[in-house]
Amino acid sequence: MLALSHFNCSGSPLLPYISNDSGGKVEAKVAVEGLLHHGNLTLLQPTTSGVIVVILSMTLGIISNIVALFILVNAYSLQRRRTKATFLLFATSLVVTDFIGHLIPGALVLRLYLSGGVHPEDFNSSDRMCQFLGGCMVFFGLCPLFMGCAMAAERCLGVTKPLLHSSLVTKTRTKICLCVIWLAALCVALLPCLQLGSYTYQDPGTWCFIKVLSDTAELDVAFVALFSGLGLTSLTVSLVCNTISGLTLVLYRLRRQPGSHHSAKSHDIEMVVQLVGIMVTSCICWSPLLIFGLMCVIHSYTQSIGEDLTGYKTLLVMGVRLATWNQILDPWVYILLRRTVLRKIYLITKCQSGLRANMISRWEPSFHSSEKNEVNRV
Repeated sequence: MLALSHFNCSGSPLLPYISNDSGGKVEAKVAVEGLLHHGNLTLLQPTTSGVIVVILSMTLGIISNIVALFILVNAYSLQRRRTKATFLLFATSLVVTDFIGHLIPGALVLRLYLSGGVHPEDFNSSDRMCQFLGGCMVFFGLCPLFMGCAMAAERCLGVTKPLLHSSLVTKTRTKICLCVIWLAALCVALLPCLQLGSYTYQDPGTWCFIKVLSDTAELDVAFVALFSGLGLTSLTVSLVCNTISGLTLVLYRLRRQPGSHHSAKSHDIEMVVQLVGIMVTSCICWSPLLIFGLMCVIHSYTQSIGEDLTGYKTLLVMGVRLATWNQILDPWVYILLRRTVLRKIYLITKCQSGLRANMISRWEPSFHSSEKNEVNRV
Protein backbone atom coordinates (compact mmCIF):
# COMPACT_ATOMS: atom_id res chain seq x y z
CA MET A 1 0.00 0.00 0.00
CA LEU A 2 1.40 3.38 -0.96
CA ALA A 3 0.87 6.48 1.13
CA LEU A 4 1.16 9.58 -1.01
CA SER A 5 1.53 12.99 0.55
CA HIS A 6 1.19 16.34 -1.22
CA PHE A 7 3.53 19.17 -2.09
CA ASN A 8 1.78 22.49 -2.58
CA CYS A 9 4.06 24.74 -4.55
CA SER A 10 3.31 27.95 -6.39
CA GLY A 11 5.69 30.34 -8.04
CA SER A 12 9.32 29.32 -8.39
CA PRO A 13 10.20 26.10 -6.53
CA LEU A 14 13.92 26.80 -6.66
CA LEU A 15 15.65 27.64 -3.40
CA PRO A 16 18.87 29.65 -3.16
CA TYR A 17 22.20 27.88 -2.93
CA ILE A 18 23.02 26.89 0.64
CA SER A 19 26.68 27.09 1.50
CA ASN A 20 28.43 25.30 4.31
CA ASP A 21 29.17 28.37 6.37
CA SER A 22 26.83 29.85 8.93
CA GLY A 23 26.29 33.01 6.88
CA GLY A 24 25.00 30.98 3.95
CA LYS A 25 22.65 29.07 6.21
CA VAL A 26 21.25 32.31 7.62
CA GLU A 27 20.77 33.75 4.15
CA ALA A 28 19.01 30.59 2.97
CA LYS A 29 16.78 30.59 6.03
CA VAL A 30 15.82 34.24 5.43
CA ALA A 31 15.11 33.50 1.77
CA VAL A 32 12.87 30.55 2.61
CA GLU A 33 11.02 32.54 5.25
CA GLY A 34 10.49 35.31 2.69
CA LEU A 35 9.00 32.85 0.21
CA LEU A 36 6.74 31.44 2.88
CA HIS A 37 5.67 34.91 3.92
CA HIS A 38 4.67 35.86 0.37
CA GLY A 39 2.89 32.57 -0.23
CA ASN A 40 5.26 31.41 -2.96
CA LEU A 41 6.20 28.15 -1.30
CA THR A 42 4.55 25.71 1.09
CA LEU A 43 6.79 23.08 2.61
CA LEU A 44 5.65 19.52 3.19
CA GLN A 45 4.98 18.52 6.78
CA PRO A 46 3.58 15.06 7.51
CA THR A 47 0.39 15.29 9.54
CA THR A 48 -0.66 12.95 12.30
CA SER A 49 -4.00 12.27 10.62
CA GLY A 50 -2.23 11.30 7.38
CA VAL A 51 0.02 8.84 9.18
CA ILE A 52 -2.99 7.35 10.98
CA VAL A 53 -4.82 6.86 7.68
CA VAL A 54 -1.76 5.17 6.19
CA ILE A 55 -1.37 2.82 9.16
CA LEU A 56 -5.07 1.93 9.18
CA SER A 57 -5.01 1.23 5.45
CA MET A 58 -1.95 -1.00 5.79
CA THR A 59 -3.55 -2.81 8.72
CA LEU A 60 -6.73 -3.43 6.71
CA GLY A 61 -4.73 -4.83 3.82
CA ILE A 62 -2.64 -7.11 6.03
CA ILE A 63 -5.68 -8.47 7.91
CA SER A 64 -7.61 -9.01 4.67
CA ASN A 65 -4.77 -10.95 3.07
CA ILE A 66 -4.21 -13.08 6.19
CA VAL A 67 -7.91 -13.99 6.43
CA ALA A 68 -8.09 -14.84 2.73
CA LEU A 69 -4.87 -16.88 2.98
CA PHE A 70 -6.27 -18.85 5.92
CA ILE A 71 -9.47 -19.62 3.98
CA LEU A 72 -7.58 -20.71 0.86
CA VAL A 73 -5.03 -22.87 2.69
CA ASN A 74 -7.81 -24.58 4.64
CA ALA A 75 -9.81 -25.20 1.44
CA TYR A 76 -6.70 -26.49 -0.37
CA SER A 77 -5.95 -29.00 2.41
CA LEU A 78 -9.53 -30.35 2.27
CA GLN A 79 -9.85 -30.37 -1.50
CA ARG A 80 -9.79 -33.69 -3.33
CA ARG A 81 -10.75 -32.54 -6.84
CA ARG A 82 -7.62 -31.85 -8.89
CA THR A 83 -9.14 -29.02 -10.91
CA LYS A 84 -10.23 -27.19 -7.78
CA ALA A 85 -6.87 -27.86 -6.09
CA THR A 86 -5.06 -26.31 -9.07
CA PHE A 87 -7.23 -23.21 -8.89
CA LEU A 88 -6.65 -22.91 -5.13
CA LEU A 89 -2.89 -23.21 -5.64
CA PHE A 90 -3.03 -20.29 -8.08
CA ALA A 91 -5.27 -18.30 -5.74
CA THR A 92 -3.07 -18.93 -2.69
CA SER A 93 0.02 -17.82 -4.61
CA LEU A 94 -1.82 -14.68 -5.71
CA VAL A 95 -2.80 -13.77 -2.14
CA VAL A 96 0.75 -14.40 -0.87
CA THR A 97 2.12 -12.16 -3.63
CA ASP A 98 -0.44 -9.46 -2.81
CA PHE A 99 0.44 -9.68 0.88
CA ILE A 100 4.18 -9.24 0.28
CA GLY A 101 3.51 -6.55 -2.33
CA HIS A 102 1.35 -4.71 0.18
CA LEU A 103 3.81 -4.97 3.05
CA ILE A 104 7.24 -4.19 1.56
CA PRO A 105 6.45 -1.19 -0.68
CA GLY A 106 4.02 0.12 1.93
CA ALA A 107 6.73 0.12 4.61
CA LEU A 108 9.18 1.92 2.31
CA VAL A 109 6.64 4.58 1.31
CA LEU A 110 5.62 5.07 4.93
CA ARG A 111 9.27 5.65 5.77
CA LEU A 112 9.55 8.28 3.03
CA TYR A 113 6.29 9.86 4.19
CA LEU A 114 7.48 10.16 7.79
CA SER A 115 10.82 11.64 6.69
CA GLY A 116 9.03 14.38 4.74
CA GLY A 117 9.56 12.98 1.26
CA VAL A 118 12.17 13.90 -1.32
CA HIS A 119 12.60 17.49 -2.44
CA PRO A 120 11.45 18.18 -6.03
CA GLU A 121 15.00 19.14 -7.00
CA ASP A 122 16.10 15.57 -6.25
CA PHE A 123 13.35 13.80 -8.21
CA ASN A 124 15.67 12.91 -11.09
CA SER A 125 18.30 11.47 -8.74
CA SER A 126 17.86 7.83 -7.85
CA ASP A 127 19.32 6.01 -4.87
CA ARG A 128 19.23 2.33 -3.97
CA MET A 129 15.97 2.62 -2.06
CA CYS A 130 14.30 4.28 -5.05
CA GLN A 131 15.60 1.55 -7.35
CA PHE A 132 14.28 -1.13 -5.01
CA LEU A 133 10.91 0.58 -4.53
CA GLY A 134 10.46 1.14 -8.26
CA GLY A 135 11.34 -2.49 -8.94
CA CYS A 136 8.79 -3.61 -6.33
CA MET A 137 6.14 -1.44 -7.98
CA VAL A 138 6.73 -3.11 -11.34
CA PHE A 139 7.18 -6.66 -9.99
CA PHE A 140 4.19 -6.69 -7.64
CA GLY A 141 2.14 -4.92 -10.29
CA LEU A 142 2.76 -7.45 -13.05
CA CYS A 143 2.55 -10.61 -10.91
CA PRO A 144 -1.18 -10.33 -10.00
CA LEU A 145 -2.05 -9.45 -13.60
CA PHE A 146 -0.08 -12.42 -14.96
CA MET A 147 -1.59 -14.76 -12.36
CA GLY A 148 -5.12 -13.57 -13.07
CA CYS A 149 -4.52 -14.19 -16.77
CA ALA A 150 -3.12 -17.69 -16.11
CA MET A 151 -6.04 -18.57 -13.82
CA ALA A 152 -8.58 -17.38 -16.38
CA ALA A 153 -6.90 -19.40 -19.15
CA GLU A 154 -6.76 -22.50 -16.92
CA ARG A 155 -10.46 -22.25 -16.05
CA CYS A 156 -11.42 -21.60 -19.66
CA LEU A 157 -9.62 -24.80 -20.66
CA GLY A 158 -11.19 -26.69 -17.77
CA VAL A 159 -14.74 -25.58 -18.63
CA THR A 160 -14.57 -25.92 -22.42
CA LYS A 161 -12.17 -28.90 -22.75
CA PRO A 162 -12.28 -30.87 -19.48
CA LEU A 163 -10.59 -33.98 -20.90
CA LEU A 164 -7.70 -32.00 -22.36
CA HIS A 165 -7.45 -30.04 -19.11
CA SER A 166 -7.18 -33.21 -17.02
CA SER A 167 -4.33 -34.49 -19.19
CA LEU A 168 -2.37 -31.24 -19.41
CA VAL A 169 -2.85 -29.42 -16.10
CA THR A 170 -1.13 -30.96 -13.06
CA LYS A 171 0.13 -29.59 -9.75
CA THR A 172 3.73 -29.84 -10.93
CA ARG A 173 3.03 -27.90 -14.11
CA THR A 174 1.04 -25.35 -12.12
CA LYS A 175 4.03 -24.75 -9.83
CA ILE A 176 6.29 -24.42 -12.87
CA CYS A 177 3.86 -21.89 -14.36
CA LEU A 178 3.92 -19.88 -11.13
CA CYS A 179 7.72 -19.85 -11.13
CA VAL A 180 7.75 -18.68 -14.76
CA ILE A 181 5.33 -15.86 -13.88
CA TRP A 182 7.46 -14.67 -10.96
CA LEU A 183 10.63 -14.92 -13.06
CA ALA A 184 9.11 -13.01 -16.00
CA ALA A 185 7.90 -10.19 -13.72
CA LEU A 186 11.30 -10.08 -12.02
CA CYS A 187 13.11 -9.85 -15.36
CA VAL A 188 10.95 -6.88 -16.38
CA ALA A 189 11.51 -5.17 -13.01
CA LEU A 190 15.30 -5.59 -13.28
CA LEU A 191 15.61 -4.05 -16.76
CA PRO A 192 16.78 -0.67 -15.33
CA CYS A 193 19.75 -2.52 -13.79
CA LEU A 194 20.80 -3.20 -17.40
CA GLN A 195 20.30 0.50 -18.28
CA LEU A 196 17.10 -0.37 -20.17
CA GLY A 197 14.92 2.26 -18.56
CA SER A 198 15.17 3.98 -15.19
CA TYR A 199 13.33 4.53 -11.91
CA THR A 200 12.99 7.97 -10.36
CA TYR A 201 11.14 9.66 -7.51
CA GLN A 202 7.65 10.74 -8.47
CA ASP A 203 5.60 13.69 -7.30
CA PRO A 204 5.05 14.29 -4.39
CA GLY A 205 8.38 12.66 -3.56
CA THR A 206 7.08 9.69 -1.55
CA TRP A 207 7.23 6.92 -4.16
CA CYS A 208 9.34 5.71 -7.08
CA PHE A 209 8.31 4.52 -10.50
CA ILE A 210 9.49 4.43 -14.10
CA LYS A 211 10.65 7.80 -15.43
CA VAL A 212 7.61 9.14 -17.31
CA LEU A 213 7.42 12.91 -16.85
CA SER A 214 10.80 14.58 -17.36
CA ASP A 215 14.03 13.92 -19.30
CA THR A 216 12.53 10.80 -20.84
CA ALA A 217 14.57 8.90 -23.40
CA GLU A 218 13.68 6.26 -25.95
CA LEU A 219 14.50 3.47 -23.49
CA ASP A 220 12.11 4.97 -20.94
CA VAL A 221 9.32 5.02 -23.53
CA ALA A 222 10.08 1.40 -24.46
CA PHE A 223 10.13 0.36 -20.79
CA VAL A 224 6.77 1.99 -20.03
CA ALA A 225 5.31 0.56 -23.25
CA LEU A 226 6.49 -2.91 -22.21
CA PHE A 227 5.07 -2.58 -18.69
CA SER A 228 1.72 -1.15 -19.81
CA GLY A 229 1.48 -3.47 -22.79
CA LEU A 230 2.00 -6.60 -20.70
CA GLY A 231 -0.51 -5.43 -18.11
CA LEU A 232 -3.23 -4.45 -20.59
CA THR A 233 -2.69 -7.65 -22.59
CA SER A 234 -3.12 -9.74 -19.43
CA LEU A 235 -6.36 -7.95 -18.60
CA THR A 236 -7.65 -8.44 -22.16
CA VAL A 237 -6.85 -12.17 -22.17
CA SER A 238 -8.54 -12.53 -18.77
CA LEU A 239 -11.64 -10.77 -20.08
CA VAL A 240 -11.85 -13.03 -23.14
CA CYS A 241 -11.26 -16.27 -21.21
CA ASN A 242 -13.70 -15.41 -18.42
CA THR A 243 -16.35 -14.43 -20.97
CA ILE A 244 -15.97 -17.77 -22.76
CA SER A 245 -16.10 -19.68 -19.45
CA GLY A 246 -19.16 -17.78 -18.27
CA LEU A 247 -21.09 -18.28 -21.50
CA THR A 248 -20.21 -21.98 -21.54
CA LEU A 249 -21.53 -22.46 -18.00
CA VAL A 250 -24.70 -20.51 -18.78
CA LEU A 251 -25.37 -22.69 -21.84
CA TYR A 252 -24.75 -25.82 -19.78
CA ARG A 253 -27.18 -24.58 -17.15
CA LEU A 254 -29.86 -23.95 -19.76
CA ARG A 255 -29.40 -27.34 -21.42
CA ARG A 256 -29.17 -29.34 -18.18
CA GLN A 257 -31.93 -31.84 -17.64
CA PRO A 258 -33.95 -31.49 -14.40
CA GLY A 259 -32.64 -33.72 -11.62
CA SER A 260 -29.23 -34.34 -13.25
CA HIS A 261 -26.05 -34.31 -11.19
CA HIS A 262 -24.26 -30.98 -11.41
CA SER A 263 -21.97 -30.74 -8.36
CA ALA A 264 -18.89 -30.55 -10.58
CA LYS A 265 -20.30 -27.59 -12.46
CA SER A 266 -21.14 -25.82 -9.21
CA HIS A 267 -17.41 -25.79 -8.43
CA ASP A 268 -16.76 -24.34 -11.88
CA ILE A 269 -19.38 -21.64 -11.30
CA GLU A 270 -17.75 -20.70 -7.99
CA MET A 271 -14.29 -20.43 -9.58
CA VAL A 272 -15.51 -18.43 -12.57
CA VAL A 273 -17.41 -16.03 -10.30
CA GLN A 274 -14.23 -15.47 -8.28
CA LEU A 275 -12.20 -14.97 -11.46
CA VAL A 276 -14.68 -12.39 -12.69
CA GLY A 277 -14.34 -10.60 -9.35
CA ILE A 278 -10.54 -10.64 -9.65
CA MET A 279 -10.72 -9.39 -13.24
CA VAL A 280 -13.10 -6.53 -12.43
CA THR A 281 -10.94 -5.50 -9.45
CA SER A 282 -7.75 -5.58 -11.52
CA CYS A 283 -9.33 -3.61 -14.37
CA ILE A 284 -10.61 -0.89 -12.05
CA CYS A 285 -7.41 -0.66 -10.02
CA TRP A 286 -4.68 -1.11 -12.63
CA SER A 287 -6.04 0.19 -15.94
CA PRO A 288 -5.75 3.90 -14.96
CA LEU A 289 -2.06 3.61 -13.99
CA LEU A 290 -1.20 1.56 -17.09
CA ILE A 291 -2.94 4.04 -19.39
CA PHE A 292 -1.86 7.22 -17.59
CA GLY A 293 1.78 6.08 -17.46
CA LEU A 294 1.79 5.43 -21.19
CA MET A 295 0.15 8.80 -21.90
CA CYS A 296 2.62 10.65 -19.68
CA VAL A 297 5.77 9.14 -21.17
CA ILE A 298 4.59 9.67 -24.78
CA HIS A 299 3.71 13.33 -24.20
CA SER A 300 6.90 13.88 -22.22
CA TYR A 301 9.08 12.34 -24.92
CA THR A 302 7.39 14.38 -27.66
CA GLN A 303 7.63 17.48 -25.43
CA SER A 304 3.91 18.15 -25.75
CA ILE A 305 3.08 18.29 -22.03
CA GLY A 306 3.69 22.01 -21.63
CA GLU A 307 1.37 23.61 -19.09
CA ASP A 308 -0.45 20.29 -18.51
CA LEU A 309 2.42 18.91 -16.41
CA THR A 310 0.49 19.40 -13.15
CA GLY A 311 -2.53 17.60 -14.60
CA TYR A 312 -0.41 14.64 -15.69
CA LYS A 313 1.17 14.44 -12.23
CA THR A 314 -2.30 14.38 -10.68
CA LEU A 315 -3.42 11.60 -13.05
CA LEU A 316 -0.34 9.54 -12.24
CA VAL A 317 -0.86 9.91 -8.48
CA MET A 318 -4.53 8.94 -8.85
CA GLY A 319 -3.50 5.90 -10.89
CA VAL A 320 -1.02 4.62 -8.33
CA ARG A 321 -3.49 5.17 -5.49
CA LEU A 322 -6.06 3.03 -7.30
CA ALA A 323 -3.42 0.39 -8.05
CA THR A 324 -2.54 0.05 -4.37
CA TRP A 325 -6.17 -0.83 -3.57
CA ASN A 326 -5.88 -3.96 -5.70
CA GLN A 327 -3.94 -5.73 -2.95
CA ILE A 328 -6.63 -4.78 -0.42
CA LEU A 329 -9.65 -5.74 -2.51
CA ASP A 330 -8.33 -8.98 -4.04
CA PRO A 331 -8.57 -10.98 -0.77
CA TRP A 332 -12.22 -9.98 -0.31
CA VAL A 333 -13.03 -11.74 -3.58
CA TYR A 334 -12.16 -15.06 -1.94
CA ILE A 335 -13.72 -14.08 1.39
CA LEU A 336 -17.10 -13.00 -0.02
CA LEU A 337 -17.46 -14.99 -3.26
CA ARG A 338 -17.10 -18.47 -1.76
CA ARG A 339 -19.68 -21.13 -2.56
CA THR A 340 -20.95 -21.22 1.03
CA VAL A 341 -21.53 -17.45 1.02
CA LEU A 342 -23.10 -17.53 -2.43
CA ARG A 343 -25.37 -20.41 -1.36
CA LYS A 344 -26.53 -18.46 1.69
CA ILE A 345 -27.27 -15.42 -0.47
CA TYR A 346 -29.18 -17.65 -2.89
CA LEU A 347 -31.20 -19.26 -0.08
CA ILE A 348 -32.01 -15.88 1.46
CA THR A 349 -33.16 -14.59 -1.92
CA LYS A 350 -35.16 -17.75 -2.51
CA CYS A 351 -36.80 -17.50 0.92
CA GLN A 352 -37.72 -13.88 0.29
CA SER A 353 -39.26 -14.76 -3.07
CA GLY A 354 -41.03 -17.75 -1.45
CA LEU A 355 -42.53 -15.52 1.23
CA ARG A 356 -43.79 -13.14 -1.40
CA ALA A 357 -45.33 -16.04 -3.35
CA ASN A 358 -47.04 -17.34 -0.19
CA MET A 359 -48.44 -13.92 0.57
CA ILE A 360 -49.81 -13.65 -2.96
CA SER A 361 -51.32 -17.17 -2.77
CA ARG A 362 -52.97 -16.30 0.57
CA TRP A 363 -54.49 -13.15 -0.85
CA GLU A 364 -55.90 -14.89 -3.92
CA PRO A 365 -58.37 -17.27 -2.08
CA SER A 366 -59.63 -14.47 0.13
CA PHE A 367 -60.12 -12.30 -2.94
CA HIS A 368 -62.06 -15.04 -4.76
CA SER A 369 -64.22 -15.76 -1.67
CA SER A 370 -65.06 -12.09 -1.29
CA GLU A 371 -66.11 -12.00 -4.94
CA LYS A 372 -68.41 -15.02 -4.39
CA ASN A 373 -70.00 -13.36 -1.35
CA GLU A 374 -70.70 -10.24 -3.32
CA VAL A 375 -72.33 -12.30 -6.12
CA ASN A 376 -74.51 -14.18 -3.59
CA ARG A 377 -75.65 -10.94 -2.04
CA VAL A 378 -76.67 -9.62 -5.42
